[in-house]
Amino acid sequence: MDASFAWSLLLAAGVVVGSLVPLGAARSQANFQLSDLAAPRAMADRLPEWGKRANWAHLNSFEAFSLFAPAALLCLITQVHNPVATAAAWLYPGLRLAYIAAYVANLPPLRSLCWASAMVCTGLLYLEGLKAALAAAA
Repeated sequence: MDASFAWSLLLAAGVVVGSLVPLGAARSQANFQLSDLAAPRAMADRLPEWGKRANWAHLNSFEAFSLFAPAALLCLITQVHNPVATAAAWLYPGLRLAYIAAYVANLPPLRSLCWASAMVCTGLLYLEGLKAALAAAA
């Protein structure tokens, strides 16, 4: 079994959790108080511009992970042994980390490139996982 997909899944989940770091820094700069827990979305209006981008990057991390996780699990379960899929699995967490950094730093072209590349990685995992599933069923 190729553990690359499991490690990639773990690293990608770590990136989602790690996206809280810049968001936490932004909340700190916006004088976060416990009373903000009653209306966390309202606090977003007080965030500095880079903090708003950190918030959006954090939210997008959940969206992207919800697409990536099933693809990685599919490859893990169907025991994909393809170097392209393995490379895509390892690239994904790094691309998502770069995406967050580019988003917070307000670098739209780099952010878009990282987002699109990570989506291609996810698509490759689905493709290879589905091929392996269909081959096993035949």
